[in-house]
Amino acid sequence: MNFSLAWIFANKFRQSKQQSGFISFVSASSTAGIGLGCFVLILLLSVMNGFEKELRNTLLSYIPHAEFIAASPDGVYLDDETKLKAAADPRVINLYAYTKASGLLQNGSKMKSVELQGVDDNYLKSKPAIKVPAGAFNNNENGVFLGKGVVDKLGLSVGDNVQLLLPAATQDLSFAAPKVVWLTVLGVISLGGEADDFVGIMKKQTLSFALDVRLGATHIEFQLADPFAGRQLIREYGNAFNQAVYMSDWTLTNGHLYQDIQLVRTVVYVTLTLVICVACFNIVSSLVMSVKEKTSEIAMLKTMGAQDVFIRAIFVIKGMINGIYGASIGSFLGVLAALYLNNITEFIEEIFGFRLLADGIYFINYLPSDLRLIDVVVTYFVAVCLCVVATIYPASKAANIKPANALQ
Repeated sequence: MNFSLAWIFANKFRQSKQQSGFISFVSASSTAGIGLGCFVLILLLSVMNGFEKELRNTLLSYIPHAEFIAASPDGVYLDDETKLKAAADPRVINLYAYTKASGLLQNGSKMKSVELQGVDDNYLKSKPAIKVPAGAFNNNENGVFLGKGVVDKLGLSVGDNVQLLLPAATQDLSFAAPKVVWLTVLGVISLGGEADDFVGIMKKQTLSFALDVRLGATHIEFQLADPFAGRQLIREYGNAFNQAVYMSDWTLTNGHLYQDIQLVRTVVYVTLTLVICVACFNIVSSLVMSVKEKTSEIAMLKTMGAQDVFIRAIFVIKGMINGIYGASIGSFLGVLAALYLNNITEFIEEIFGFRLLADGIYFINYLPSDLRLIDVVVTYFVAVCLCVVATIYPASKAANIKPANALQ
């Protein structure tokens, strides 16, 4: 079969001036539908990739990837055996022993719940996302850095003193007066999202002393090279740990964010693939009508010796051209939109006067985009393949035309 000749006939049939205007409209709508599906699919996949990337780089830069939580009020300590094992494990970047406590901050008549972390300089050096410099508590052991939402709620400023109320545990589980610690606000931190409404950073020794944690810390955090390996790793280390602890990882505390991203990605891909399928049905309709319109031309080609496979190839190519045009234009526009998404969203926000992602609600306040070549290639390949599949039935109908009946 002469493929180049089939391509020439397919183009001639597409560009024929005798072609019905309605057929041309259906054909153009199928091309537009395929292009729109590819455009939106590439753009939304890039946004989902962007959210996943920001989840790694922003949220997972300060929340624990995996951790031990002391089961005893005396706390937990980092033993030499665990240190040596982690140092030889390429999956573990670092280990931290820190103290965490929930309490109330009071400033006059205003009160706000807060989750305090008592940390040391090694912790601060390895967590630049927290934006608290190492040595920040050298001159004031009772200093504290508070989230922006906490500071705004209590009406505090840097240098103000604030009262911290910590629950007091008793042996018989009866109520007791809370422990009171006076703290000085040394700075404001902004981690993004809900964390700003409850986070507080202070010196580990100060918080451990206030809670009467005799072993020095309440938590041991594992910073991992791959945060998604946290669940398996923490259980592996926990089974060999010589102290009573609870095991936790980020998927238990913030895993819903990642699950939501994956769910939306799946729904988007399935839904927009179905949109492309619907557009391909228009290719079926336009080709079926084109076959009926070109019946006499097909019969003439057959009388001149054209084989069924040649006729079939003409209409497969004719439909495939629509798919290639639509997929190419849609993919190109999708790539451009994904690359310049920040500029586009800033323009829309400036014109309409609202923010797409409000501050203090999400862990980022902008619409991220991470364009990946594999998404573009797969989207383009799926669209073209669906177009080819859509041409099989009309092309077969064209190949089955009998010249004797068509030329009567």
